Amino acid sequence: MNTPPPPYTTRDLVGIGIGPSNLSLAALAHPLAELDTVFYEQRPRFDWHPGLLIDGARVQVPFLADLVTLADPASPWTFLNYLKAHHRLYPFYFAERFHIRRTEYDTYCRWVADNLPALHFRHQVDAVRWNPDRDVFEVDFTQLDSDGEAEALGRTHTRNVVLGIGTEPYVPDPLRPLVDAPGVPVLHAGDYLTHRDTLLGAGHVTVVGSGQSGAEVFLDLLRHRPPGREQLLWIGRTAAFAPMEYSKLGLEHFTPDYTRYFHALPEPVRDEVVAAQWQLHKGIDAGTLDAIHDELYRRTLHGGWPDAVLTPGVRVRTAGRIATTRIELHLEHTQQNTRSRLITDAVVLATGHRERPLDRILAGLDPYMRRDNSERPRIDEQFRLVLDPAVTGAVYVQNAERHTHGVGAPDLGLAAWRGASILNTVTGKENYPLPARTAFTTFGLEQRQPQIPPARQPRTLTPLKDGI
Repeated sequence: MNTPPPPYTTRDLVGIGIGPSNLSLAALAHPLAELDTVFYEQRPRFDWHPGLLIDGARVQVPFLADLVTLADPASPWTFLNYLKAHHRLYPFYFAERFHIRRTEYDTYCRWVADNLPALHFRHQVDAVRWNPDRDVFEVDFTQLDSDGEAEALGRTHTRNVVLGIGTEPYVPDPLRPLVDAPGVPVLHAGDYLTHRDTLLGAGHVTVVGSGQSGAEVFLDLLRHRPPGREQLLWIGRTAAFAPMEYSKLGLEHFTPDYTRYFHALPEPVRDEVVAAQWQLHKGIDAGTLDAIHDELYRRTLHGGWPDAVLTPGVRVRTAGRIATTRIELHLEHTQQNTRSRLITDAVVLATGHRERPLDRILAGLDPYMRRDNSERPRIDEQFRLVLDPAVTGAVYVQNAERHTHGVGAPDLGLAAWRGASILNTVTGKENYPLPARTAFTTFGLEQRQPQIPPARQPRTLTPLKDGI
């Protein structure tokens, strides 16, 4: 365990949480010798959605969206350098894979985490407060032993804080009591691999959720259950098992250009836009859809149809137990306005993840925080919480700013740019030069002065009224 700093030492930056976003920031901060940083994580080591590291599942962004490359391709912490360090560069070269397996991304991140000295695992952050007498933040934490029990208490002082506490599994209200009940096989997809053997041995299995996780869980179950006796149901609220928007211009919504445009929109407009953009981040990879259809088709080659039902446009109204081993779901088809009752032996909830609330960890800063009309934290363009001017330090957030920065907030492809932006702001200098333009699309009408040829000067025009 690293030796704690002497009393009253003030750090430049304390990171809370070590997921991909803060790991990216830590890797980019590592060569900045003048910056004193430390990162805390309550888990014993880096783990990236371990329950969803299904065999064959791939990351949905290219390998260039690693922790550092899009901000510093010469960094020692690139994915390519990881391959080189493990003597796997040539096999990767010949594999010709632009999208790597999730298990490989997880292993790469752990390699980075294991080699960065500023990272402290088994450290649970309990509170963050502003000390106006010393103009610093106080970060209280608990060191945990190998069993996850409290071992010691500590406090760190810092000028800046960056929150990277990530997301948590979302369970719809009708199903929450079943997930919490012992012995009932209802689980979130985030725990899928832990319970996979139980699910493969169950009778009828229902997968709820029409996004990428639901598709991957359904495909894995389908591939490993007996032909003709699959006993699978896959339902989701969306009107179709829709492919993710993956056109090249569509992907420009995950650029710094779009992030800046989105941040400048009025709050009500931002909320409408995010709700309408679900297919940019909640759709299904086209390759996964192809694989599901291929597997279903393969099971018809000898006659008959697989015992698998795929029905979009369905929501779960209520749910309950029958005895102690079966589940009753009351379903509603949103377009037909029809209802039905289903008995199943197990349920996997591929219902996604939501941003963890910041209120608990930032309760000590609540008097200083500025909120929007929906009581969400206001976040400026540089990813800082908008605080009372009396607070001279800054609290940065990562992957908690979708309402202010758009659908790219959790995207791995923007992590390095965001981390570099934060470090440039913290240090007050351009440690990482960032591009002024990143998209061919121009989002919004820019107010540019027209380039007028000297020979033709136009007459003065009367400005048009709004809406004309």
